[in-house]
Amino acid sequence: MAYLTTADGAEIYYKDWGPKDAQPVMFHHGWPLSADDWDAQMLFFLANGYRVVAHDRRGHGRSSQIDTGHDMDHYAADAFAVVEHLDLRNVVHVGHSTGGGEVARYVAKFGQPQGRVAKAVLVSAVPPLMAQTEANPGGTPVAVFDGFRKALADNRAAFFLNVASGPFYGFNRPGQTVLEGVINNWWRQGMMGSALAHYKGIKAFSETDQTEDLKAITVPTLVIQGDDDQIVPYTDAALLQIKLLVNGTLKIYPGYPHGMLTTQADVINPDLLAFIRS
Repeated sequence: MAYLTTADGAEIYYKDWGPKDAQPVMFHHGWPLSADDWDAQMLFFLANGYRVVAHDRRGHGRSSQIDTGHDMDHYAADAFAVVEHLDLRNVVHVGHSTGGGEVARYVAKFGQPQGRVAKAVLVSAVPPLMAQTEANPGGTPVAVFDGFRKALADNRAAFFLNVASGPFYGFNRPGQTVLEGVINNWWRQGMMGSALAHYKGIKAFSETDQTEDLKAITVPTLVIQGDDDQIVPYTDAALLQIKLLVNGTLKIYPGYPHGMLTTQADVINPDLLAFIRS
């Protein structure tokens, strides 16, 4: 198993598959999951000749359950540590949900200044700001995130099961085919990680204002989201992201859920490939 140790002592697990001279595509997972959430994409891009890399965010998956640094700055710095460790260049960074926030902060703060980024993809991503504030009246009330914290602290296993079997993949919608294996895999990934990292991560993904990150990104950036995303409302995410990006392309998928990378991988993967090749 491949690990690196960050400056503040976090052990970060990563996967690195494929030809080392091929263009790298690096994947950044959502809360509270792990690099395993990208299985469908990593196998697809590997088969198409790319080098594929993904890491478990600190406190998540197989990375160490460190008690500090559960914020977007550390998430981005850890991603940079992986890029530097593997000496990745001309990288396409793909981030889902919280991972989209990680990509935005990484590209703006590390990737572009170091000249290592080719393109970025934000998938159902949390920027610019999820939480409702005076400046962001269309956001989600903080009370909702307080409810997440309470549910996690009271019974994390039950909370994660409810999220995976309900809104994350849209399995709570009438007529949807419920995929038990997908639910179980989401729950497995979540329960591998640290309850503390997950608890603190709620603040990181909901209250981090990434307006300036998005404005700073100049590389070609694809923004994609489903209009039936019950986790990150697309009107306060994708539709605002595209207004802030100077070199962005927007695609909204009718009826697709937050977890569309898994349930609609047959559609999303070719679209990602077309953007990367363009």
